[in-house]
Amino acid sequence: MDLREIIDEIASQADDLLANANDRRETEAAVTEVIESDYPDLSEKSRRVVLAGVMLILEEEDFFAGVSSADSWADDDESDTDD
Repeated sequence: MDLREIIDEIASQADDLLANANDRRETEAAVTEVIESDYPDLSEKSRRVVLAGVMLILEEEDFFAGVSSADSWADDDESDTDD
């Protein structure tokens, strides 16, 4: 199987596979786990290429748009001021 096909396959299942991932670090760990379990014959280099490809697709599709960060609390406080 071509790496591009593997990347597309994992990315297309992101909503189900990554339902419990709360941030990029957890997402990377979950994708790495999928790669290792579903494609154990891939070399380390190919695994890194697949991980990077999946993360790029998720970024492009705004997969992380709903993920909050610590900085978002500061932004919320500023917008809640009474004038």
